[in-house]
Amino acid sequence: MSTLEIRNLHVSVETDGEGPREILRGVDLTVRKGETHAIMGPNGSGKSTLSYSVAGHPKYRVTEGSITMDGEDVLAMSVDARARAGIFLAMQYPVEVPGVSVSNFLRTSATAVRGEAPKLRLWVKEVKETMGVLEMDQAFAERSVNEGFSGGEKKRHEILQMMLLRPKIAILDETDSGLDVDALRLVSGGINAVRETGETGMLLITHYTRILRYVQPEFVHVMAGGRIVDEGGPELAATLEDSGYDKYVKLGEAA
Repeated sequence: MSTLEIRNLHVSVETDGEGPREILRGVDLTVRKGETHAIMGPNGSGKSTLSYSVAGHPKYRVTEGSITMDGEDVLAMSVDARARAGIFLAMQYPVEVPGVSVSNFLRTSATAVRGEAPKLRLWVKEVKETMGVLEMDQAFAERSVNEGFSGGEKKRHEILQMMLLRPKIAILDETDSGLDVDALRLVSGGINAVRETGETGMLLITHYTRILRYVQPEFVHVMAGGRIVDEGGPELAATLEDSGYDKYVKLGEAA
């Protein structure tokens, strides 16, 4: 069973003129194949830092603790090796890649992750069917990656990648931000299509409960002050909807 394990993770980031600043202060989390976890919390609590640290962003330096994937040391892997090991990150702010078409990007990514180029005829069919689930126009595939995309198009492209790459662990960093109701429904449909395979562990990072009405997690974790300060089931998300994060912010500050 594919398992991502994070133990006592401490992460610092370099700040302008002020030296390193510790963001994560001892995070423990386990995500297994087929499970869906939600991490919620206020701005600045360390949610995105956690996602980038797992994916291998060079800006974030792990100073203590461990991240393993199926027992293998993730921190010893390059970014591309982490992707080949089955870790996928849907970014909060996807970058533009002018001159690289979506179709070339997707097939190159699939080739790198799968270890061989997918057969072209089958691949074209797979891409068309997956784009259909997300209600994406087929002409989308010939556009440059994220160049001139709306917020909803960028997020749907991230989910398209996830659906085609079939990761073991998918980290979705505020995939719901900036989406209108229709785009949220489509993105959630894509996420649920992957969940239904039972092959992918999901880590949803969000401020709000609205995406959790479409994609219901089994586990909810609250992050504040660089730590996970509370955990529970879906009912915890409902409590947060009613009471907000104020008491958790105070817990984080006290810790």
